[in-house]
Order: sequence, then C-alpha cells, then structure tokens
Amino acid sequence: MHSAPPRLTNPLAAWLLAALLAGCASAPRPSTPIAPPTPAPTAERDGPGLNPPPDLASVPDAEPRLEPIRVGGPNKPYGALGRDYVPLTADREFSERGLASWYGRKFHGRPTASGEPYDMYAMTAAHPTLPIPSYVRVRNPANGREVVVRVNDRGPFHAGRIIDLSYAAAFKLGVLKGVAPVELSRITFDDIRTGAWRKGAPVDVTVPPILPVADRDATDVAAPASAPPAASAPARGFWVQLGAFRQREGADSFHHRVVADLDGLAPLLAVFAESGSFRLQAGPFASRNEASGVAQRVREALRLLPVIVERR
Repeated sequence: MHSAPPRLTNPLAAWLLAALLAGCASAPRPSTPIAPPTPAPTAERDGPGLNPPPDLASVPDAEPRLEPIRVGGPNKPYGALGRDYVPLTADREFSERGLASWYGRKFHGRPTASGEPYDMYAMTAAHPTLPIPSYVRVRNPANGREVVVRVNDRGPFHAGRIIDLSYAAAFKLGVLKGVAPVELSRITFDDIRTGAWRKGAPVDVTVPPILPVADRDATDVAAPASAPPAASAPARGFWVQLGAFRQREGADSFHHRVVADLDGLAPLLAVFAESGSFRLQAGPFASRNEASGVAQRVREALRLLPVIVERR
C-alpha cells in the first residue's frame, strides 16, 4: 500500500512552488525593445527660401540717396569672433577686393545691425566696417556682372571674406554656388549728388560742396577768388533750394549758417553755379514728400521759404 505524498501545510511554500512550475511551463517573453535616443536638434542651416520670387533677375539695384551717417549705434566699435572692428564714420572713397558670401532664409526677417528687418530678396549687404548706411558697387570679375547694394548690416566675420550679399544680390551677380572673388567700391555723397555713380553718366563739373569751417584747413577758409565754371545738371531727384546768390561769398556765408543751425543737414548740402548765380541746395531726394520734410525743417529753423526743385 502506497502512502499518499506529504501535503504542504505552509501557504508560502505552496505559492512559491506553484510560481516555479508556472515559469518552467511557459515560453520566455521577449524583452521590450529600447527606443534609440532622440538626436539633439541640429543647428538651423542657411540657404535659399522655399518659394523664391520668379523675377529675381529683374529686381532693381539699390538707388543711392543721401543718408546721414550716424555716429554710434551701428557705427560704434564692436567685437566679433575674437576680433575688434572700428567702423568708418566719414564720407570717403573705399575700395576692396576679396571674397563674397551670401545669407538667406536663416536670417530672413530678423533685425539687421541697422535695426531694419533683413529681406533676402532686397538689394542689400553686410560689411564689417563700412558706414551704415552706405551704398556700394559690387563687381564679379568672373562674368563682368555688377550690382549696387545698400549696406545695412554687419559681417561677414570669416577670414578673406569682405561682404555678405543678400540672396537677390548674389543671384544677380552669379555667386550663389558659394564664396567668390568680387571687387567693391563705395559710392560717396559727391557721387550721389552729381549722379556720377550711374554707369555712363556724363562727367559733371558741379561745384563741390563747401565743408564746414571746422573741417577745413586754415589756409582753405577764404572763398575762391574766381567763380567756378558753369555746372551741368546735378543728379536727378528732388532738391530743396535754400537760397540763390550773385556772389560765391554769399553762398559760403549762408552755408555756414545752415550747418550751424541745422544739425545733420551738412552732408546733404551742395553749392551749384547755375544761370549766373550760386545756389545752395540740399538733396537729392527720391520723392517730393521726402524733400518736403526737409523743407519744413529748414522753414522752422531758419524762418525762410525754401523752394523744392525737381531735376529730371
């Protein structure tokens, strides 16, 4: 007679035995796969816009106009990538050769150094040290193309690069494939006044603007002894005429008064010899409204009635 197997009277032992038998009878469960780590977001890359305008080739060049150069603001000394830069604040000629690059959608709509929003489809550029704003002619010697752009931003800060073009300017120059050698020259206030910046423009013999006394040598204070030659028409646009004088000395004297009483107007002033008189005028301005604003300033400060003249 066989005796019955002993019974487990301990409840904990019975539970452990049941769990062991169940584990041996069941198939092993696959382990839960571990998700790969999410890659860190990469830096935003620059490049052309998703839907560039189809008529970029017909975008007109920047139209140079007289804009006073601010002292400070975007023209104050600054540092970038371990280098110090001292922007120019004088209206003078400037030419340079080096590499051009361009910037696009990464900066589109963001503020430039001038405070204006960057428009990659406008004819603008960035330069490390040229006055803001400035106008420059940029030439691609590889294909002979030229553009005129308005400098309103700072950069580039890479060795060998001298200018960062907008997408539109790079497109028109044919340098979208990467950095490329270019030549640039700044368009001065005198170039704008006389229209000499325009390619093929006739040589103008306009009387040059008279500098304030503080900016002239002691030997240069006296007015010219003889009248300058008759001037051809100054640059196209709207001019504000402040006065006309039979003698050059009268124009000189009034010029100094205007410079002393109207801060910021000096870069816009020029004296022209026309029809036997010497005319002190400010300009040129792109629109009559813009000229009217300056005329209002002159009227309030000097208590006179300036005349707006359109030159075509």
